[in-house]
Amino acid sequence: MKKVIGLLMGLSLIFVLAACGGDDSSNEESSGSEGETITWKLGHLSNEDHQWHKTAVKFSELVSEKTDGKLEIEIYPNEQLGSETEVLNGIEAGTVDMTISGETMQNWAPEAALMAVPYAFKNEEHVKSVVEGDIGKEIENAVKEKVGVTPLYYHLRAPRNLTSNEPIKSPSDLEGFKMRVPNVPLFMDSWKEAGARPQVMDFSEVFTGLQQGVIDGQENPVDLIHSASFFEVQDYVNKTEHVRSWIYVVVGNEQLNSLNDDMQAAVKEAAKEAQAFGMDLYETETEGYVQKLKDKGMEFVEVDQDAFAEAMKPAVQNSLSEEQLALYEKILKAAE
Repeated sequence: MKKVIGLLMGLSLIFVLAACGGDDSSNEESSGSEGETITWKLGHLSNEDHQWHKTAVKFSELVSEKTDGKLEIEIYPNEQLGSETEVLNGIEAGTVDMTISGETMQNWAPEAALMAVPYAFKNEEHVKSVVEGDIGKEIENAVKEKVGVTPLYYHLRAPRNLTSNEPIKSPSDLEGFKMRVPNVPLFMDSWKEAGARPQVMDFSEVFTGLQQGVIDGQENPVDLIHSASFFEVQDYVNKTEHVRSWIYVVVGNEQLNSLNDDMQAAVKEAAKEAQAFGMDLYETETEGYVQKLKDKGMEFVEVDQDAFAEAMKPAVQNSLSEEQLALYEKILKAAE
């Protein structure tokens, strides 16, 4: 009997040791030191022809190359994994790993609102000086801490313009105008203050909303206006240029920190190269989108930008907290 008991105890010990060994192996695989390939899912809202997607594909290739295939990134465009907000929630839940996000992150980190304040930036150089300087670092740190994601690289965005089926040259033309805005409270408040009737809607629903007359217009940069084929349901691009901004490509903090040091370094090196690749695309493609939209029949309308800026100013001042206003003032001073 004692021999049987001893044999059973010995077998039990072997199983325990085997189980512990399995846990060690799992940890090594999650850190990227050895074992199976790690796969990250990147979901975003643009289509396959957009510069964000093309740059994401380049980034994926660079990461695979620099990690010897140990880390692969699968890309899901056209909101296949959900809206921007849903994907950010998915990153927190661990069902998604990466996305492309900007001012929407203010729903977690109020500082992110400053990535897209109406008429805060004078020009493209002003935006670059902010995002690459101390103000940008302050926003990045807030995003890491409060959203739970780490910015890897960024895209400059062409100015946001208002599209419609009737010319809109001043705020007085906005009376009764139903328009889509992203899930950004400041955008909602600013357009409401200017006289429009804004409503939040997922980007993937905007085309149908315009087609069916649920909304009369929307606002986005020319690249997204083109990639979403809004030229099929809108006649005018009103050059409000109300927001100049940037957008980050982000990965979950936990996902990034689970990699070993070498793999983290490889990801950051790939991100730096993707940054340069994306900037080249931005510079070569943005102007081309204007002509493409004109070729599709859209007419570009000059507007009274000063009147729009003045109309939106109270909403900006009332919507921003004391902390946000301080950051806003820093941005304005950066242009001096």
